Amino acid sequence: MDQVIIDFLLTRRSSKPALLSEPGPEANQLTTILLAAARVPDHKKLVPWRFIVFEGEARRRFGERLAEICQTGEGLNSSPGVPSEPSDIRLDTERGRLLRAPTVICVVSSPRTDVPVPEIEQILSAGAVCFNLCLAANALGFGTSWITEWYAFSDKVSQTLGLSKKERIAGFIYLGTESEKQPDRDRPQLEDIVTRWDG
Repeated sequence: MDQVIIDFLLTRRSSKPALLSEPGPEANQLTTILLAAARVPDHKKLVPWRFIVFEGEARRRFGERLAEICQTGEGLNSSPGVPSEPSDIRLDTERGRLLRAPTVICVVSSPRTDVPVPEIEQILSAGAVCFNLCLAANALGFGTSWITEWYAFSDKVSQTLGLSKKERIAGFIYLGTESEKQPDRDRPQLEDIVTRWDG
């Protein structure tokens, strides 16, 4: 058993996007991260997922699009007493969404319906891609945050990204260098989550 790997798995944690700064992964590091991300269980080798990478100015341009979409009412809390139009602060938040980290990768779940593989298996494979991507980036010394937020569920955002009707966003993975270390959070106790079936 390689104790280094076990220690890595037992101590890794997500980073807050606001704490991710430059530098992000260089081109060769990003290639390694994406190659590792793609090495997941994939029944019948369907590759039911793909990547959309945001770097540089593309992050700002996508933020502008998020602000435009938010102005139409998407992503707003429609509870009683809550304004139905976004404030200027909210729109600035949307413009800066992807600027929180130097690199953001959107993982798209692309399940196929023309094969005898359950859709849930294909969706879970996309989830495994997200976590493998985080693990690979963490192993290279980068912090990561796998999040969705409202724009992962917006039809207008999906159209902006060129997703087909069968595709969904599995997550946005924010990558960068941690500006500060975060304390670990509470983890579940095994006795609370493990049972043994005895027939």
